[in-house]
Amino acid sequence: MKTNPSSQELLRLADQCVKCGLCLPSCPTYGVARNEADSPRGRISLIQGWLTGDLELTDTLAGHLDGCLTCRACETVCPSLVAYGRLADGAKALRVEALPAWRRMLRRGWLAGLSDARIAGALGRLARIYRRSGLARVAEIAALARFRRLRPSHRLATAMGLTARRIRPLDPPAAELDLFVGCMGSSAQGTAIAAAIKVCERLGLRVRIPSETACCGALLRHNGYPAEADARRANSARIHAGRVLVGLASACIAELREEPTLHDTRELCEFLDRATWPVTLALHPLPRRVLVHEPCSHRNLLGGNAAVYRLLARIPALEMAPLPGNDRCCGAAGTYLLQQPVMADALLREKLAPLSDLQPAVIVTTNPGCALHLAAGIREAGLSIEVCHPVELLARQMDG
Repeated sequence: MKTNPSSQELLRLADQCVKCGLCLPSCPTYGVARNEADSPRGRISLIQGWLTGDLELTDTLAGHLDGCLTCRACETVCPSLVAYGRLADGAKALRVEALPAWRRMLRRGWLAGLSDARIAGALGRLARIYRRSGLARVAEIAALARFRRLRPSHRLATAMGLTARRIRPLDPPAAELDLFVGCMGSSAQGTAIAAAIKVCERLGLRVRIPSETACCGALLRHNGYPAEADARRANSARIHAGRVLVGLASACIAELREEPTLHDTRELCEFLDRATWPVTLALHPLPRRVLVHEPCSHRNLLGGNAAVYRLLARIPALEMAPLPGNDRCCGAAGTYLLQQPVMADALLREKLAPLSDLQPAVIVTTNPGCALHLAAGIREAGLSIEVCHPVELLARQMDG
C-alpha cells in the first residue's frame, strides 16, 4: 500500500487534516454513535493507519469507514479544506481492489444493475405491483417486513410504488433543453419528471428526452468503482453533447458537473427560477403548510436550495418553511439506506421527530433517494404527509 501511487495521493489528501475536531458537530454519524472512529477525523486516521501499514483492514475498521454517509457536511466547516469526499471514495476504491475477484464481480453486478435504466424501470414496475396488489400489506401483516434483511427492500418498494412511471423519449424540433432522467428516474422520480415536462411546456420550453438512457455513475463511484463510474459519466456527456442539460436529482447533477463538458448542468428548480414566466400564467392558491427538505447533495455541493424557496413562493397562500434539521443528513445517501439500515433509520427518526407538532401537508425535496426514505418513514410513523419534488406542486397549481 505504501508504494501504491493511489495510496500516496490519498495520504497526501489525508495529511491536510490537522485533527482539530471542528468537523465533529457537523457529522451525522458521530452525532448518533458518539464514537471517534465514526467521525471524519477518526475515519481519516483509520485510512492513514491502513495505508501506512500500521493498521490491518479488519471488519471493524471497514465497518467504521462504511458507516460514512459521504454527505460532505464536514467539508463545509473544515478550515483546512480537506477534500473528504475524494478521500473517502479513493479509499473505498482501494478496498474494493483488495477484495477477492468473485466478490468484486458480485458487488459490481449489483451496482451495475441499479445503475441500468431498464433494470431500474422494471424494479419500479414491480414495486407498483407489490404495493397495488396488496402484497406489501400482506408482508406487513405476516411480519415478513420486519426481518432485518427484508425490511430495507420492503420500505423502498412500498415508497417506489407511488413514484414509478414509464418515461417515454421526446424529441420535438428545436428543443431548448435536455432533461436528464438518469438510471433511476422512471422508478424513483417518474411523477416528478412528468410534472417537469408539463411545467416546461407551460413556460414555452420544448423538452428533449433522448431514447438512449444515461447514468451519471454516482452509485458506482461511491461504492468503489471509479473506472466504471467515469465510463457512465462520459457516456452521459456523449449523449447530451452540446445541449442545455437540466436534471431533477441533486446528487446526479453534482456528479455530472465533475465532467468537464457537463460542468454547466443545471438543477431544475434553479433553471425554472431563472426562466422567463409568461405574465398571463397565474398559479392557483394552495393554503397548505409545506416544509422544504434540503438534501446534502443540494445543500453542500450545488450551492444551496434558495431557488426552491423562490419557486414555491410563486404559489399564493402557501405556508412554507425549512424542514428542521436540514443541516443533518436524513440517512438515505444513495445505497446507504440499503447497506446501513440501522444508522439510516436512526438518522431518519431524528428528521421525522418534529413532524407531529408541525403537521405539514407536504414535504418537498430534490433528491429521489431522500424522497423515498422520508416517504417510507412517514408511512411507518402513521403520518399523513405527502413527499414530492417541488416541481410537482407547481404543475398541480398551474392546473388548479
